[in-house]
Amino acid sequence: MIARVCHGRTRAVDAAAYRELLECIGLRDYRATPGNRGAWVLSRAEGDVARFLTISFWESRKAIARFAGEDVERARYYEEDESYLLEFEHTVTHYNVTGG
Repeated sequence: MIARVCHGRTRAVDAAAYRELLECIGLRDYRATPGNRGAWVLSRAEGDVARFLTISFWESRKAIARFAGEDVERARYYEEDESYLLEFEHTVTHYNVTGG
């Protein structure tokens, strides 16, 4: 199994709205993709900024490509992200998962 980790930052005042966006659009999209084994969002406030980590689990790189496109290392964004994110990272990080 492979974990895909994406990072984002918003203003703290936008955190609740962005968390809802992630739940309604992002997580639903991850979970609807064949080969996805689950997806979660971790968040925390740091003063005026909120940080988000989206962690999704996949059965293979081929499954990730169904979601992310051929270049699985490239971050995938939604049009709505432009209203919240402070920057747009170009890549994501993948980890091999052991245990469970």
